Amino acid sequence: MPTAGLRSGIRRGGIGAVCAVVAGLMVSGAAHADTFVPLPDGREFAPGATVTRTGEHAVVSPSMAANGAGRVVWVSGTVTADVTDTPTVERPGPYSTPADWPGTNNSSTHSASQVNTGYLVGCQVSIGDRAVTAGLAGNLGINGGGVSGSVGVQLGPGEVEFVQVGFKDILRPGVYHLGYRDFEIEIQGCGGYAQARSYTVIEIIGDHYSKTTLYGAPFSIG
Repeated sequence: MPTAGLRSGIRRGGIGAVCAVVAGLMVSGAAHADTFVPLPDGREFAPGATVTRTGEHAVVSPSMAANGAGRVVWVSGTVTADVTDTPTVERPGPYSTPADWPGTNNSSTHSASQVNTGYLVGCQVSIGDRAVTAGLAGNLGINGGGVSGSVGVQLGPGEVEFVQVGFKDILRPGVYHLGYRDFEIEIQGCGGYAQARSYTVIEIIGDHYSKTTLYGAPFSIG
């Protein structure tokens, strides 16, 4: 039968073991914790319109698949288009995405002015200002999602895709809002680093045609 001193030592040893397990769980949890990414506001002036993005942020976490090639990001923000010009009022539709106009489904002419917003998502590609200026956005894959509030993207090394979050047709002057909260983008197949940045395109069809893009700050998805 253990002595009082031995029983005390066993108890202390047991508590120490439990503490070690708890500490291990805490470290493991921290390694898989969500990462909050605050992003700066932005503004761009277009002919007859001003487009702004405010309150943008992202929450990045590992994919539930836990395969090392997937991750999930929840994005939030508010886009505002203040349109002062009178656009040509036409009946919207149909959408057109010719094969030789890659990426333009996010800003394609379809007989109505439009403001739309989404994200460029890339695998092992730096989608900073220099890449966009060099024409990266002219050679992108197209993602047709964005309606359900959740999109899955399959990306290989060096690939970039548009993920459209939402849009509004502009049929008259006024202020148009596009707000989204915790829109889920799941990336699979990317074994390297992934990066994203928001875009907002305002296209005005009228006496003078214009298409202006407001880009957000690039951020890492792990």
